Amino acid sequence: MGECECRPLGFLIGLPFALASLLLSLVGAVIWIIGSVLSCLCPCCICFAALANFAMGLIKLPIQVMQWFIDKIPC
Repeated sequence: MGECECRPLGFLIGLPFALASLLLSLVGAVIWIIGSVLSCLCPCCICFAALANFAMGLIKLPIQVMQWFIDKIPC
C-alpha cells in the first residue's frame, strides 16, 4: 500500500497555527499592495520589489504551515 495521504490529526494540530499565519498573510497582502504601488511610482528603487516579494511569502504562509504540520504527523 502507498503512503497515507489523509492525516486529520496533523490538520487539527496545525489549525491554530494556520489561523495565526492567516493574520500574518493579511498583513502581507497590505504590504504587497503598498510595495506594488510604490514600485510602480518609482521603478528605480529595487527595495520596494523586495518588499513585495517578502509580502508574497507572508501571503503563502498559512498553506505552508498546514503542509508542514500534516507532513510531520505519521498515519
